[in-house]
Amino acid sequence: MRQDLEAKLRHLEGRGVTIVDPRQTYLDDAVDVNRVCQGVVLHPGTRLVGPRTFVGPGARVGTEGPAVLENTVIGANTEVASGYLSDAVMLRDARVGCNAHIRAGTLLEEEASTAHGVGLKHTILMSFVTMGSLINFCDALIAGGSSRKKHTEVGSGFIHFNYTPRGEHGDKATASLIGDVPHGVFLREPRIFLGGLSGLVGPQKVGFGSFTVAGQVLRRQVPPNRIIGDVPRRVDQEVQALSASPSRIVNLNLEYIGNLSALKAWYRDVRLPRIPEVQRYEHLRIVIQAASELLDSCIDERLQRLHQYLDERRIPAPQLSLATPPCPLNISPSDPYVDHIDWLSKLTETEMQAGISWLQSIVDHACNGSADD
Repeated sequence: MRQDLEAKLRHLEGRGVTIVDPRQTYLDDAVDVNRVCQGVVLHPGTRLVGPRTFVGPGARVGTEGPAVLENTVIGANTEVASGYLSDAVMLRDARVGCNAHIRAGTLLEEEASTAHGVGLKHTILMSFVTMGSLINFCDALIAGGSSRKKHTEVGSGFIHFNYTPRGEHGDKATASLIGDVPHGVFLREPRIFLGGLSGLVGPQKVGFGSFTVAGQVLRRQVPPNRIIGDVPRRVDQEVQALSASPSRIVNLNLEYIGNLSALKAWYRDVRLPRIPEVQRYEHLRIVIQAASELLDSCIDERLQRLHQYLDERRIPAPQLSLATPPCPLNISPSDPYVDHIDWLSKLTETEMQAGISWLQSIVDHACNGSADD
């Protein structure tokens, strides 16, 4: 077995992969060495596991300590400082800091980043979104901002509360939207700032351009372009396990699913078709395709959690429509490929508004199944 590993490591070095210390680098039998690209740097303590694992050109793994990539896809020039990533996707120039714990259903788009000690599961950080340290987010989509200088940020010590004890067993019908997909994908919306040492009780919404002060737990919707600071509340009353408004929970869940469906359409009908069928761009196609497939798993997870919530309360499931109208944008591959962020910056106002309307219609189709009081 050790001979097989050594042969794999020599093969990688022959393909232009830098392995800082082969004695402290591990690939399991399922890893396809052809899915580790030229220019990759594997630092001591790196473990690559699983047949889906892919490491794009110029990526650096384990720069600050041991790192495990299990069936994880990371794109060009990404960085994993240290930690554990499973069934996740990172697009080009994304970075996770040391002691990361990144689990299934997590997507970091271009130049999104986290500092140290961040845990993410079924969470999507759209381009440029930045997280501080000691943060835990499950079941959320975060957008906003237009560049590395003007980016949405989550302050250190923030928690998204994605479990509620409502009902007989509790539920996770609690996904939260910070920003949205139809506007957020075009990278022209005001940034959002969530102050540190705080929490957000899902399911919830936060609008673009808003700022929440540090040291609070948010239990209500934050409209766009607001500064919000809520004082702690005192609660001492009989537990009413099923008292939460079902219509609010269902409506927020359907809107979240609609946003995931819109993002899936964006990847399928815009991002993938823009990539030329040329070998030198194959690494990009692999990563974007993996992101698209990850969104399918995110939609399935949200549907499952919603149905669990409804079944326990004997509420009929709404008629959910995930219909996708044709994309109105003129999409075609170009060689040389134009980077996605650069391409977005050149869209006209008319093109952007057409794209927003298209994506919003997908969200609206899903929301039409929402429950009434």
